[in-house]
Amino acid sequence: MYQQGEYAAARPLLERALAIRERTLGPDHADTAPSLNNLAGLLYQQGEYAAARPLSERALAICERTRGPDHPDTATSLNNLALLLSKQGEYAAARPLLERALAICERTRGPDHPDTATSLNNLAELLSKQGEYAAARPLYERALAIRERTLGPDHADTATSLNNLAGLLYQQGEYAAARPLLERALAIRERTLGPDHPDTATSLNNLALLLSEQGEYAAARPLLERALAICERTLGPDHPATATSLNNLALLLSEQGEYAAARPLLERVLAIRERTLGPDHPATATSLNSLAGLLSEQGEYAAARPLLERALAIRERTLGPDHPQTRQARDRLRKLYTGKSTTTSFFKRLTQQACDLLRKLRG
Repeated sequence: MYQQGEYAAARPLLERALAIRERTLGPDHADTAPSLNNLAGLLYQQGEYAAARPLSERALAICERTRGPDHPDTATSLNNLALLLSKQGEYAAARPLLERALAICERTRGPDHPDTATSLNNLAELLSKQGEYAAARPLYERALAIRERTLGPDHADTATSLNNLAGLLYQQGEYAAARPLLERALAIRERTLGPDHPDTATSLNNLALLLSEQGEYAAARPLLERALAICERTLGPDHPATATSLNNLALLLSEQGEYAAARPLLERVLAIRERTLGPDHPATATSLNSLAGLLSEQGEYAAARPLLERALAIRERTLGPDHPQTRQARDRLRKLYTGKSTTTSFFKRLTQQACDLLRKLRG
């Protein structure tokens, strides 16, 4: 059920499994850790990061104590906790965990094991979020090669690698190279996971972003509308992934000049992200930036300015002063200060940021 995206049905089963193991084996038994990890993973998928974190931290502590610091199960727990920290915007805390997990996998599983590919993928994702695209790319490429060779070209994990590598190519402006990877990832996910799975929605979103960047708005719009419908139906109206789908549809509407239709979507995205991710999360900064761009386009510069100032402050604090998104926010605010604000290409830059937020780390 969990793998099929049936999170609501899976949750009571995972909670019951954990309760049984805690009662029969004890709260600190090695076999209790997988149940903690599984429940934490489901909460992660449902966007309940605050609830998932103590479970992941507890699972890691059990694994290190019962399995040892260099056991593959410890690497799994390190990966899971790091993914959660990354979702919460704590990139600096996540990175050493991912580097340690990769080292363990390469040493215990070997350089070509699927678990090693998972660690490569997760570390590459974090590097990409930190703007280190050149460092991320060979890790993504290696993860994809391992998965195609060991799992097969049509496996769901192969689709994840295709999706993530395509996202990086998109960030680097290599749209022609990214498109067939995104189309292939979508085809795999529709075939293996089904047309209504949340991962399928992610692929729909990513392909639509690329089509929009290439000016194919008519082709992109139904993909975005379908992705949003899937997210609202399977994850709920207030899930971070639903916010991402709303954001992307709003950007497309803005590109087409439908500002009145886009504005309530962007306002809803900001509200969701502030509530679920927190007021200082990088994704919240992206929403502030997006809404400010729309307000600027409508000539509401006084309303846009505090949003841009807040977005810049968040990015400087969470991403650092030299991150590409921080430099972008600083440049945007400078233009607004000097009265040289131009919004013609603003939403195109925002779609480049949206791709990074879309790619979900599903291991």
